Amino acid sequence: MNIYRHIANALLIFHTLFIAFVVFGLIVILIGKYSNWRWVRNSWFRCLHLAAIATVMVQSWLDIACPLTVWENHFREKAGDPVYPTSFIEHWLHRLIFFQAESWVFTLCYTLFGGLVLAAWLYIPPDFLDKRKRP
Repeated sequence: MNIYRHIANALLIFHTLFIAFVVFGLIVILIGKYSNWRWVRNSWFRCLHLAAIATVMVQSWLDIACPLTVWENHFREKAGDPVYPTSFIEHWLHRLIFFQAESWVFTLCYTLFGGLVLAAWLYIPPDFLDKRKRP
């Protein structure tokens, strides 16, 4: 296997972990609220989580291709492998569950999910916003 394929695969893994952090991060925050897990209010975790989905939303609104997808495609092309004809998420959703939709559907989904993350900030505030924080 050539170095370009290794780099492309590393980007694929990182991209997948990024998406898992965004999706499962919200799930863990909600579960943590009801399980009294104080760490889900950690300021660093919550700021990174909000920044991650905010970045995805803004890129989607501005119709900017995800840099991780662009870089992965670049290295796949250099390795002689096929590249994604669409976005990373559109490509893998179609391959995994045969789901296809227009790009505006994904923009709407990212925006709604971002709204849920923002609602979690208000309902389950991070440490630095929690007025009821215990000593």
